[in-house]
Amino acid sequence: MRIAQISPLFESVPPRLYGGTERVVSYLTEELVRLGHEVTLFASGDSRTGARLVACSERALRLGGAAHPWAHHIAQLEWVAGRAGEFDVVHFHTDSLHFPLVRRLGVPHVTTLHGRLDAPDLAPLYREFAELPMVSISDSQRGPLPWVNWAATVYHGLPAGAFPFRARPEPYLAVVGRVSPEKRVDDAIRIARAVGVEVRIAAKVDEADRGDFEGVIRPMLREPGVVFLGEQGEREKAELLAGALALLFPVDWPEPFGLVMIEAMACGTPVVARRRGSVPEVVDEGVTGAVFDLRDAPA
Repeated sequence: MRIAQISPLFESVPPRLYGGTERVVSYLTEELVRLGHEVTLFASGDSRTGARLVACSERALRLGGAAHPWAHHIAQLEWVAGRAGEFDVVHFHTDSLHFPLVRRLGVPHVTTLHGRLDAPDLAPLYREFAELPMVSISDSQRGPLPWVNWAATVYHGLPAGAFPFRARPEPYLAVVGRVSPEKRVDDAIRIARAVGVEVRIAAKVDEADRGDFEGVIRPMLREPGVVFLGEQGEREKAELLAGALALLFPVDWPEPFGLVMIEAMACGTPVVARRRGSVPEVVDEGVTGAVFDLRDAPA
């Protein structure tokens, strides 16, 4: 088949550092290429792929400091429209930005939604485009918009052998992702403190979350047994997860999937996660980890 994959441009495919959506796009693209499909990837110019790459920006917009990121995305969609007749199917990963385009595109298409869908102002948008086929990444993600034209739920996966296994973990707990109020890095620190185990935090801090980091998290970093590593590359992240006693994932939002949970599991590292969003679908309680409720978090 001739397949087009349309990636956001905020990160490269795969990302150099943080970036769940673009990492999943990379996994899908490379596997489709391996299976013999003719794949074209519309992504940032610094992406690395076995597919045919259409560079829609010189480099990833977050690391490149683009002042007007949507300008690049709008141009990207115009390039997709101009070449749509070349493809048997077009697979979008760009949230809802392309909805007006695909209604008029005239080729088979599908959209995988990677984000949360509980914002009130999303309902009118999705009702307007109710005929468009969507893929969810967990059943929980569908909850706010159950009437959307859901084609399937497709959980994320990982390439076999992409993450190392270590039979003897070190005495620390890991936190991986980003610092933001809904990720509750503060609760992860409290959990580690309650059980008396060091916690190592590999997380990025976006400017939008700088206030939470400075006001809530930074003072906690002065406590003994708290190590802040900052944003890590893929190899460093994998080694951190493989060496940990467990991954702490005390999210307090409707998590659509949580890629780091299966990355930890791929290392043989159990996941300790709050029962929010997709968590009960991803963690097999008592087998791959433990799930706790809001009231169970330490004060």
